[in-house]
Amino acid sequence: MAVCEVCNNDYDMAFEVRAAGAVHIFDSLECAAQRLAPTCDNCQCRILGHGLQADGRFFCCAHCARRRGYTQLVDNAQLVDSP
Repeated sequence: MAVCEVCNNDYDMAFEVRAAGAVHIFDSLECAAQRLAPTCDNCQCRILGHGLQADGRFFCCAHCARRRGYTQLVDNAQLVDSP
């Protein structure tokens, strides 16, 4: 069995994640996200999707980026007129 590096659970179904040249052991996706996912510089939520970056700062959405003065960033979602 392997021990999760976040919660220390000794779990027979733990898995490895290789990121940035390091090997990590987790027992769940929640623990993996807690350790590896970047944090929004505005609201401090974990960024589990694509997110946005500016000047080395991470944001979960364009709204949070605008709150920190990065008005040039936009979300990729677009409104499309329906037929």
